[in-house]
Amino acid sequence: MTELARKVLIIAGPTASGKSSLAIDAAKMFDGVVVNCDALQVYKDIPVIAATPTADDKRQVEHRLYEIYDCSKRGNVVDWLDLCVKEIREIWKTNRLPIVVGGTGMYIDALLHGVTPIPEIAADCRTKVEEKLAKYGLAELYDYLQQIDPQTAQRLHPNDKTRIVRAVEIFLATGQKLSEWFQKPLVQKLPEAKFTVAKIMPSQAELEARCRERLDIMVYQLGALAEIEKLLKRNLPADLPAMKALGVPELSRFLRQECSLDEALAAAKLHTRQYAKRQRTWLRNKLVADVTFEQPYQGQKDYLQQIKIALNG
Repeated sequence: MTELARKVLIIAGPTASGKSSLAIDAAKMFDGVVVNCDALQVYKDIPVIAATPTADDKRQVEHRLYEIYDCSKRGNVVDWLDLCVKEIREIWKTNRLPIVVGGTGMYIDALLHGVTPIPEIAADCRTKVEEKLAKYGLAELYDYLQQIDPQTAQRLHPNDKTRIVRAVEIFLATGQKLSEWFQKPLVQKLPEAKFTVAKIMPSQAELEARCRERLDIMVYQLGALAEIEKLLKRNLPADLPAMKALGVPELSRFLRQECSLDEALAAAKLHTRQYAKRQRTWLRNKLVADVTFEQPYQGQKDYLQQIKIALNG
């Protein structure tokens, strides 16, 4: 494999920073393929609320790993990483540049640095834990986790069903605590890659303004309420990732006539701002970048020139 064939461009940024547009323009300039690194854009049926690339975006350049799961599925970083690595290697075979774009820090970190080597959990073990949960409830399952792995239990909220179930599954399947697995060396899934990282880091004030504007556009112009209404009709569990997407819980309250639209939008905007702030904190403190942009991407040609220099560096 040549040096050229091993390159991967990562474009990271908080929500509403323009990273998807930058990825499209970078794909045009560098003969690239855009690969999704957003934990919500993997789901079908919520393209508006998840700000998934549009049909027009996908016509301009090739996009992969978008809208691949039904909203009933619980996506996770391990499954995404396996799919992403496979896509990157396929893109290399066509002598094009993989451009991985998103704001999910856990996914970016896994691609760059690897994951804990926890083995695949057998289906019968998953069923056993589901039966325990159904029979005894989440509180008792959390108590059980406190007994078998107090270190993990301490860092989890007692209502965090997904992670509590996962920790119990891992203990029952492997005989080792999740906290012990986390002490093992990470396994790098793409050791041959040469990563170039670009991140967009707008000011908090500018990001908040863009988040507010985007939510208004989603609701008043793009049909977010109709999208959520269809989702609610499926009666999916409220703790599924798609059901917890920014805006879904808040606007669902309006659709159930539990509050006004203004109240629902205000709550959605608050939670979106809080999420964007957490993303900025992670990006600032945890992601080392080859190039950092301090303004949202709005077609600035120098952004692409700086990425070109970094890719060739």
